[in-house]
Amino acid sequence: MLNKLAFRNMKRSARDYLVYILTMTVVTALMYSFNSLFFQNELAVYFSLGGADMMSAMISLATFFIVLIVAWLINYMVRFMLEKRSTEFGIYLLLGMKKKTVSQLYIRENILLGCAAFLLGCVLGVLLQQILLTIMFSMVRMEYHLHISINRRTVLLTVLCYSGCYLLALFRCRRKFRKMNIQALINANRQNEEIREMHEGLKKLLLPLSLLFIFLFWTVFGRLHSASQILLFLVGLVLTIYLFYTGLSAWIICYVRKKSGGIYRGQNLFLLRQFSSKIRTMQFTLGTLTSLFTLALMGASVALMFSTYENTVLDDKFPFDIQMFSGDPEEDFEAEKAIIDALGLEPQYYSYHIYTDQEIQVNAWMLTHLRAWGAMYRNADGTPNMPEIAEMLPWGNVYYPSDTYMGISDYNHLRAMLGYDEIPLASGEYLVQIKPRLYREVQEIGKDLRITDAAGKNLLTCAAVVADPFSQDGHNGADYILVVPDAVLERMTPYYTELVASVDGTIPMELQNSLDALEEDEVLPFQMQTYMKSEKPELGLYPGSDSIISHTKAYLVRDSTISMLKYILGSLIIPLFYIGLVFVCVAMTVLSVQQLSDSAKYKFRYDVLGKLGLDRRQIRRLILKQLAAYYLCPALLAMVISGKMILFVSNAFVNQTGVPAAAGRFFLESITLFFGIYLVYFIVTYVGFQRNVEEKRF
Repeated sequence: MLNKLAFRNMKRSARDYLVYILTMTVVTALMYSFNSLFFQNELAVYFSLGGADMMSAMISLATFFIVLIVAWLINYMVRFMLEKRSTEFGIYLLLGMKKKTVSQLYIRENILLGCAAFLLGCVLGVLLQQILLTIMFSMVRMEYHLHISINRRTVLLTVLCYSGCYLLALFRCRRKFRKMNIQALINANRQNEEIREMHEGLKKLLLPLSLLFIFLFWTVFGRLHSASQILLFLVGLVLTIYLFYTGLSAWIICYVRKKSGGIYRGQNLFLLRQFSSKIRTMQFTLGTLTSLFTLALMGASVALMFSTYENTVLDDKFPFDIQMFSGDPEEDFEAEKAIIDALGLEPQYYSYHIYTDQEIQVNAWMLTHLRAWGAMYRNADGTPNMPEIAEMLPWGNVYYPSDTYMGISDYNHLRAMLGYDEIPLASGEYLVQIKPRLYREVQEIGKDLRITDAAGKNLLTCAAVVADPFSQDGHNGADYILVVPDAVLERMTPYYTELVASVDGTIPMELQNSLDALEEDEVLPFQMQTYMKSEKPELGLYPGSDSIISHTKAYLVRDSTISMLKYILGSLIIPLFYIGLVFVCVAMTVLSVQQLSDSAKYKFRYDVLGKLGLDRRQIRRLILKQLAAYYLCPALLAMVISGKMILFVSNAFVNQTGVPAAAGRFFLESITLFFGIYLVYFIVTYVGFQRNVEEKRF
């Protein structure tokens, strides 16, 4: 009998809380598909040198936050449904049922509800897993053949995460149920109707104070430097979010008490009273939802930044099929060539030197003129701080200790290999080859550099600044390289050696690993060796001013490097979208369920309005206004709060990576994605709310 009653109640709950069931189904599907990356990630075999570990780490971190939020959602919904059905449970007790029996009944209902959502989610998750793997293989330019498989460890991990959230919520609900008596159960559903309006004049001051703090946050956020300052402002921001709703509710109540003329226009009085009471009863929940929306917008924006970088910039970072570096000017790369030739690739090799004149005038110019460095290496009067620059360069792991040069013949040969046009250079000229993202910042560089001819007497003039992709993350210079007539190189010293190779066809993935195996220690942007300050550091690769995304290695195989970096970027992009999607769905579920559950109570109020003369069209318009105000309030606040942080980060990202996009584009795109999901939930809620209000009325 108890099981039959639990099953019947479960079907009724599934109908009343359909939005919640659908959300839990989608969350389960997402959880299953992303958990499968731990055990069924076929790309991990190809990227075993760190990429796969990063993917697992990011998915683990995302899963941790998802489990916390889902646990909060389940706990909220279980407690919410208990309050809505408390009168029913009180009647059960009046009819003679034991409190333990009623508690077991409610727990069984929720277990059945959770199991139904879980089973549907797992079926959807298997399909979503194939979509996810197809996207990932497409990102790294590999072909994926669809094949559905179910891994026991994936299922077990999903069950543990899901059931853990549910059991914890049910356990807390059971404890709460045991403490309630018949009177408490019957009155539980009326608690939200008992709103005490006390000290509203003082509380309304929280609204301007909250807005003032948000304005202050917008003003000073970009000027915060220390971790303690940032942490202090973030704590204040969290408090502001929660206090904002207390102030807003009090402000509306005080506005209504004044009986201003505006409250009697149309149905304003009805809307204001409904809105203020809902905010007052849900102020903590609305604060939490605003925080979720803020995090979702920020996560989506950062994911869009990396995605845009991957699609627009990454391919240009490594223009040569194969490129190698050696700090030894006498290096012949015979061992490396043997490995390549053994694969039957038949490449066209070209070896050349990068030269130096032992000066640092170009490095000093870059350090004092690029936005990336600001005034870090300038004196108070704006002149270069040469002692500090000279001290930093050998140990700063940014630019080479001395300026870097290349001969025009080598330069044009490399341009021909890349399919670029030849650039003529007269004997009295030089040109600056620069990274594309720095092109606008170095237009005046020729006015300050003093480059002399082979005799070291006559000054050369700057013929051009060229910004074609040219592998300048440590190989062909760091950020820049000066191209001079071959005769000028006679007064310079070979600095290091480069070898590039052009290959027709596809290069095997294992070539990168075979080349890396030639060295015990990989050459990294930051040298791992320890030196005394008095010693000369070993020459390594230097990435230049790139700080957000930088990949510098002695051996670069274009196809393998791009695929590996796309996989690593995907390890950031996919979990961020995962977190943002779940956060938005959870928040929207709470908003929707609240309104749909209250629609029965609002039915009476709209019936009264109908008897006062409002027709169906006016009532529907009133419902639309009521829901729009309720839905937009946390969304707009989240947009205002996250906007400053996103714009600040995106501006730095564009400047540091050279992504061809305006800084505000990522914020607008994340809002578009956000409101796409928002609109779906809003329409479902509006249709359901309207149907419940109009039932047996029109």
